[in-house]
Amino acid sequence: MEWLWLFIAGVLETGWAVSLKYSEGFTRLLPSVLTIVGMAASFAFLSLALRRLPLGTAYAVWTGIGTVGTFIMGIVLFGDSARLPQIVCVLLIAAGIAGLKLLSAG
Repeated sequence: MEWLWLFIAGVLETGWAVSLKYSEGFTRLLPSVLTIVGMAASFAFLSLALRRLPLGTAYAVWTGIGTVGTFIMGIVLFGDSARLPQIVCVLLIAAGIAGLKLLSAG
């Protein structure tokens, strides 16, 4: 169950990062509220995962999911750059996440 909590935490991290962009420096109310709520929820799910997963593994996977998700959402929603070297680097992060999951005892 802890891996599910960690996945949810990572997806929520992506969500709050996107809403942070939409908040325009916390000048827009709804995106600002979504950012804060998303952060709190992401941390709550991360804390559930940390009950059984090693800190370093859980934190690396959490930030990795958030990084990959935010990279993809930046391309889709904001037209961020997606050159081949960037995509390769993000794929390396995804491979690292998969490796940590496969090699984890939890």
